[in-house]
Amino acid sequence: MEGTRIRRRPPGFPGLAGRPKSHSRLPLTAIGLAAALVLTACASGKATTGATSQPAAGASSAAANTAGSGGGKVSLFVIGGKSDDPFWSAVKRGADDAAKVVKANGGNVTWLGPQNYDNLGPDAAKLILSAKSQGATAIVGADWVPEAQNEAFKAASSGGVPVFLFNAGGAEQAKNVGALTYTGSEEQLAGKAGGEFFAKNGAKNVLCVNTLPGAVNTEARCKGVAEGMSGGGGKSTQLPLPSSNFGNPTAVTQAIKSALLKDDSIDGVVTISTGDADSSAAAIEQAGAGAKIKLGTFDMNEAQLNRIKAGKQLFCIDQQPYLQGYLAVSQAYAYNAYGLLVAQNTLLTGPAIINAANVDAAISGVQAGVR
Repeated sequence: MEGTRIRRRPPGFPGLAGRPKSHSRLPLTAIGLAAALVLTACASGKATTGATSQPAAGASSAAANTAGSGGGKVSLFVIGGKSDDPFWSAVKRGADDAAKVVKANGGNVTWLGPQNYDNLGPDAAKLILSAKSQGATAIVGADWVPEAQNEAFKAASSGGVPVFLFNAGGAEQAKNVGALTYTGSEEQLAGKAGGEFFAKNGAKNVLCVNTLPGAVNTEARCKGVAEGMSGGGGKSTQLPLPSSNFGNPTAVTQAIKSALLKDDSIDGVVTISTGDADSSAAAIEQAGAGAKIKLGTFDMNEAQLNRIKAGKQLFCIDQQPYLQGYLAVSQAYAYNAYGLLVAQNTLLTGPAIINAANVDAAISGVQAGVR
């Protein structure tokens, strides 16, 4: 969720602070593999029954048997966030662009999302089972709350439906549910990078505002921030707010303002979403603490980047949501239709620290609706 999260531990993951422009890009090898999938998919509208790639460790044999099965119509289902969630609109933009290839070759892609985030795990589990019952030939999904969702994912993968995790869950949960790959960010590492950046810029006590407590990716984010701050000689505590407050700027602003007025040693605030960052900016201003408190957020939009450019926000942590949707759907289609599977069973799309040194390079992507 905003959204990435969260798995494998490759050396030199992209996007740490101090690497101005190239850090926001996926390694060229991964981009080349993804491009190869899409180009191959464009080359023919007919599925092949030729040799298939080996499934990732932990993938169910039932799901693996559907690779490149040929003959049947490809029907992909994507379990993502709310349609009016700005972060998920960028993920969906990527999924929609990849879906053009699927549709051009006679298949279809269906996006399913919850009405709200009040009961996220159980609601997402129902969507997974709904996708399976509707004849999904592959399911792309975010594993936000494993204890609520994993049985549904396992029902799909063990029942012959390939599963591709993205955004949340990571390599660990991908293995647990029999998914073939995970595409997204390493949320704890992303949080650690943010905590280290706070510490490097003088913060000693950072408040991590979590409006989706209990979700595996948001919990990992706050945990990572605390780890990064600890390594820099500071500390971070979590402010968990009811998930019903997600998307309620007034409630979030008042809760953050109250926390700031209660503890005047707080000199940094980080949020798990851009909407919450806007609420934090308002809370900091209302508390009269703009000169003291540094603001950071996971994910980004034009408002965040403009604040960074104006010197009113320290950083954003980008997980490149467009790539999550685009690469995950591309992989699911290429596997379904042709038995193709990338060699890396985890594709990292982040993290990348966006700050005053590189903010200009990120603005055009946000304006295009892909970052």
